[in-house]
Amino acid sequence: MRATITSFNRLTAAICINALSTAVGCAQPSTIPKADKPHYAFAPTPSWQDEFNYTGKPDPAKWSYDLGDRGWGNNELENYTDKIENAKVEHGNLVITAIKEPSGKQQYSSTRLVSKGKGDFTYGKFEIRAKLPKGRGTWPAIWMLASGNEYGNKGWPDNGEIDIMEHVGFDQDRLHGNIHTKAFNHAIKTNKGNNVVVKGLSEDFHVYTCEWTPEAITILVDGNAYFTFKKEAAYQWPEWPFDKPFHLILNIAVGGNWGGQKGVDDSIFPQKMEVDYVRVYPLVTK
Repeated sequence: MRATITSFNRLTAAICINALSTAVGCAQPSTIPKADKPHYAFAPTPSWQDEFNYTGKPDPAKWSYDLGDRGWGNNELENYTDKIENAKVEHGNLVITAIKEPSGKQQYSSTRLVSKGKGDFTYGKFEIRAKLPKGRGTWPAIWMLASGNEYGNKGWPDNGEIDIMEHVGFDQDRLHGNIHTKAFNHAIKTNKGNNVVVKGLSEDFHVYTCEWTPEAITILVDGNAYFTFKKEAAYQWPEWPFDKPFHLILNIAVGGNWGGQKGVDDSIFPQKMEVDYVRVYPLVTK
């Protein structure tokens, strides 16, 4: 009887050891770090920001002006100026104002602020809280262009464009997010983007966000993503030029190929885009 029990115990032990070895062998791959795909996140605090907690012209350490009345490639009707009447900071907000008045060769004035050379970024989370103008003929935008010209024909669209927010006043409740590249742009009808209906764009502040990593660009409003453009394995610079520094642009255009599709209502002016803050959170790799 004792011999039988001993043999049974030995057999049981052998089975258990074999099962344990098999289990450990099967589990081993999970102990090996997964191949080199990084996990991307964004730092909890901004590395660059403007809270507009001052008074007067926009901070010259952070913002410059694109100036001119040349139509800006879209047959726009405004002259962009650096006048305080078109861009000023007051009551905690940046206020960009489009005015119906003779200005340069045009009949409207406005402002186009740029962070180029003072805020240039490769990847990150870009967050802007703003209230938009209203009315037929207005075309406000919060967007990004490449700070250098390293690809293709050294200009647009080869070096890329990221539209965090575009709005045209003739379609009041619709918000647009887009990207433009050599391969994907509206001029050749291959544009990548989306739009979403949001009520109260001109009555309330909303948060416009772009999350940009080496793998994807996602556009959000009030924390809700409505457009994502992913980098595919086969993409080269004509599809994905988004691996170089870009800068921010804030402006109100008047009229133009898109904003002026249904004309301009002169009775609405002046019109304002108010910006509560601009915050840029750097990309971190985990």
